[in-house]
Amino acid sequence: MLDKNYKPQEVEARIYAAWESSGAFRPVGKPGTPSFAIVIPPPNVTGSLHMGHALNNTIQDILVRFERMRGKDVLWQPGMDHAGIATQMVVERQLMERQEPSRWEMGREAFVERVWAWKAVSGGNILNQLKRLGASCDWSRERFTMDEGLSQAVVKVFVQLYREGLIYKDKRLVNWDPKFLTAISDLEVVSVETKGRLWHFKYPIKGEPGRFITVATTRPETMLGDSGIAVHPDDGRYKDLVGKFAVLPLVGRELPIVADEYADPTQGSGAVKITPAHDFNDFEVGKRHNLRQINIFDEHARLDLESNHAFLHDLHTSDELAETLNLHRLGRFEARKRVAERMEALGLVEKVEDHVHMVPYGDRSNEVIEPFLTEQWYLDAATLAKPAIAAVEKGKTRFVPQNWAKTYFDWMHNIQPWCISRQLWWGHQIPAWYGPDGEVFVAETEEEALDAAESFYDSRVALTRDPDVLDTWFSSALWPFSTLGWPEQTGELKRFYPTSVLVTGFDIIFFWVARMMMMGLHFMKEVPFHDVYIHGIVRDERGQKMSKSKGNVVDPLALMDEYGADALRFTMAALATPGRDVKPSRARIEGYRNFATKLWNAARFCEMNECVRQPGFDPGAVRQPVNRWIIGEANRTAKAVTAAIEQYRVNDGALATYHFVWNVFCDWYLELIKPLLSGGDAAAKAETRATAAHVLDQIVTILHPFMPFVTEELWGRLGEAGEPRPDLLIRSPWPALDAPEDPAADTELNWIIRLISEIRSVRSEMNVPAGAKLPCVITGATAEIRARVAAWQTEITRLARLQSLDFADAMPAGAAQIVLGEVTVGLPLAGIIDLGAEKQRLAKDLDKLRDEIRKIDAKLANEAFVAKAPEHVVEEQRERREEAAVIAAKTEAALNRLEAI
Repeated sequence: MLDKNYKPQEVEARIYAAWESSGAFRPVGKPGTPSFAIVIPPPNVTGSLHMGHALNNTIQDILVRFERMRGKDVLWQPGMDHAGIATQMVVERQLMERQEPSRWEMGREAFVERVWAWKAVSGGNILNQLKRLGASCDWSRERFTMDEGLSQAVVKVFVQLYREGLIYKDKRLVNWDPKFLTAISDLEVVSVETKGRLWHFKYPIKGEPGRFITVATTRPETMLGDSGIAVHPDDGRYKDLVGKFAVLPLVGRELPIVADEYADPTQGSGAVKITPAHDFNDFEVGKRHNLRQINIFDEHARLDLESNHAFLHDLHTSDELAETLNLHRLGRFEARKRVAERMEALGLVEKVEDHVHMVPYGDRSNEVIEPFLTEQWYLDAATLAKPAIAAVEKGKTRFVPQNWAKTYFDWMHNIQPWCISRQLWWGHQIPAWYGPDGEVFVAETEEEALDAAESFYDSRVALTRDPDVLDTWFSSALWPFSTLGWPEQTGELKRFYPTSVLVTGFDIIFFWVARMMMMGLHFMKEVPFHDVYIHGIVRDERGQKMSKSKGNVVDPLALMDEYGADALRFTMAALATPGRDVKPSRARIEGYRNFATKLWNAARFCEMNECVRQPGFDPGAVRQPVNRWIIGEANRTAKAVTAAIEQYRVNDGALATYHFVWNVFCDWYLELIKPLLSGGDAAAKAETRATAAHVLDQIVTILHPFMPFVTEELWGRLGEAGEPRPDLLIRSPWPALDAPEDPAADTELNWIIRLISEIRSVRSEMNVPAGAKLPCVITGATAEIRARVAAWQTEITRLARLQSLDFADAMPAGAAQIVLGEVTVGLPLAGIIDLGAEKQRLAKDLDKLRDEIRKIDAKLANEAFVAKAPEHVVEEQRERREEAAVIAAKTEAALNRLEAI
């Protein structure tokens, strides 16, 4: 017998262990079986489960459980990313906390060994947390971006791309983290709105005493690296200055004034100082006009002026320059202060304004990121992007929702060289070695590099390996084929590449999705996945982005402890509307925990009433209309859920299942069959028991992808004819979707349900006391309706709480009327409620609701409010209006009903 209450905390670990030990997560490998494969977006080895992971992995698990039950050979490939900068930071912090030698003191080899030791003990906790969520990955195939096989793939790819001329070294601007002393990707940069100042500096025009050109900057210290000034070609104020020179104060450098559309005549003075080595836009302007690149910072973001050839080139000795050189080794923020003071002292500050602007910070170091000119390794992404663009244009890979293809194209058509090197110790060290004169030798092994060097120099020479490592996104770009064994031509590679679908967030379409497309097409000559499903991000229930600073971060592990994994999973699925962000709340999660309880209680009811699945049960042989109706409803629901999951509308699948289980099966079917289960018709009772058990099996089957734990537990506890199940639910077949549907039974039952529902609605709208039993009169009934009501009179009377149910030729006075097709249903209310007082109450409520709707409409019609208010506030107003409109319509209908009495 099922326990009185479902306790997920006592079930989930046991169920998961049973799945794992049975090998249920592994591909079956049956010849001729269609394959279905997903590669997990590899979480960081330092990570822990957050709500974004919960959403992403719930969607993936729904898809793989669904396809596994449909008989496909399913592989959900798990693994982790080595997360270069994050992992190095964690271990360095640990060394500091334990007062152990720093990485610099212990050296590279010892430090990397220490990171591997940390990984063995503490890394990868998130994978166990994914198991808590119910993720049915094939853990026997777990991969790590730095394991031996994937490392071999990374080296092979690098060497091949280098030899094809697609990887090269170049000196360009990068996002530089002065704390970690490495280049970082755009994804690791967080722009923070900051209150700062905007200085307007006057630069003298060479040869025109007393004439100046004004430029504005938020970073005065960078002016020391200026190499030009840009004005718009059509800006009449400066036409005579184009081709002339300004003189850089504090330095004496001559700055050519160039015409470039980058300068905006409507912003500030319309003139822009160009510092190519310290601003990404300026870098491009500088390239167009052949302006010098003058790097004035060292790797710690301190001024580097002495012995700086680029800075000192063509400068003449002066007291002013000597004073500037005294700023050498000054930090950038102190330098900012000193430069501004000197410009003020020289009378070259036109004005200073308070200025709010976006400042880039490292997401892990929390340091201001510096655009920094440095030599790095680059990948020719533009060349690799061309076939990746064509593949999406031709439909070989499609985005769901389709609008994300535009984002993909925008990035890919404007793609820049990809900086793939990082100045870290943890990661894939670049397979490049340098000879005594700096000649580079790229090879898969050091021995190969030595052989190449010997051939080049005609003698054996010592080589020095490049100390940099590769960007972690480089190894992740190979994920769909490297995890399957490439460069070896494995059976798994042949079987599961290309994969079926990638499930991910929009924020890494460029950083990961696009790069997997490029690498997959280049090395496998085929797209890495057919579909890319892009889900929204998880926000708090008010629609705000979750952040530690706001204190609104929700821990999914705590939610699973409190409500169970199924409740969290179902919440994520039900809210995962394509193209919209997900806004879960505790109330929703608690509601779906109650849904699991409702299902459990329904199963207990069936068990107590001996509803046991019968061998050979034939849905087409049932005779009772209520049983034929529920079999048809179950089949329609299974079809709807199937179509929804196939189209990545997991929210529609979840809600269709919820509606069927709660509203149709529990609230109606189980209530309507109580007389049959307690009646004296043995055949009807046996059929109803078998039907209820059959439909309960259908329910746990279609609900399994969404709520795997409670459904697996019920499947195992409610065996066929009292016998143990032949297999776990996870490996049981999906419904065949061919159960009979009976239109006549559907019409009959749906009419009965609508009748009872309408009577209940009137009772609620009119404030009829719950215990009061009402008389009910039906007029205009045909013989068919009379027979239908007679057949269901007991159930209608009980469920609608009626005193009597009669037919009449005319409607009695004082009756609230319900039009139901060709008949009219009347509920005489006189003497049961105060009709006048009820009219006043409803009218007052309606006025309040209409007033609220008018106020909200006024807000939403105010363009300033919609433009300036936070997105979640505007959305909240829209939701309030929609809710008020629904209630107002019901209230108006109730008032009209009373007016008609």
